Amino acid sequence: MGVLLWRVAVFVAALCPPLWWLYQAWIFALGPDPGKALVDKLGTGALVLLLLTLSLTPLSRLTHWKLWPVIRRQLGLWTFTYALLHFLGYLAFVLGFDLSQLGVELQRRPYIIVGAAALLILLALAVTSNRPAMRRLGKRWKELHRLAYLVLGLGLLHYLWIVRSDLEEWAIYAAIGAALLAFRLVDGWRRKRRSHPATPVR
Repeated sequence: MGVLLWRVAVFVAALCPPLWWLYQAWIFALGPDPGKALVDKLGTGALVLLLLTLSLTPLSRLTHWKLWPVIRRQLGLWTFTYALLHFLGYLAFVLGFDLSQLGVELQRRPYIIVGAAALLILLALAVTSNRPAMRRLGKRWKELHRLAYLVLGLGLLHYLWIVRSDLEEWAIYAAIGAALLAFRLVDGWRRKRRSHPATPVR
């Protein structure tokens, strides 16, 4: 599969779910509160896309398929898009754009603060996911984009705070996230050892 076709396939695959959910909400196929259901689906979609984005490095290392890294930036931007739509949907369908209620909501539901923090970090990652930003930031660029794992932690906490007792789906996402973080740490340690081999004792 060529690079362009691969990117188009990812674009279509990422675009279709929110369009389908919006259609379902329009015809009231998402239950008695379709707006809230749409917000929940967008939030879960953002978490799934983040996990997929973080899985591309392990997949690239394990399979040596050159097209995995090609879509990393694309999936990362889609993650931000879903998260932003999740937040905007919350403002529209839950608050009705009544921002005067936001302070009350933050006090009653502190998980909103956690989600907002994750969204702000995703915004920073999105605006720096380009070559000019990479050149300008230098080594700091990689350090900045490692914050994707912090976003994952915040996203899982946000999700956990919402579901509370129904933890089966959350546990799956958390286990995948833990595995990805473990792979990243072990892979980084091995690469560091290869680049700085131990000096033999004489």
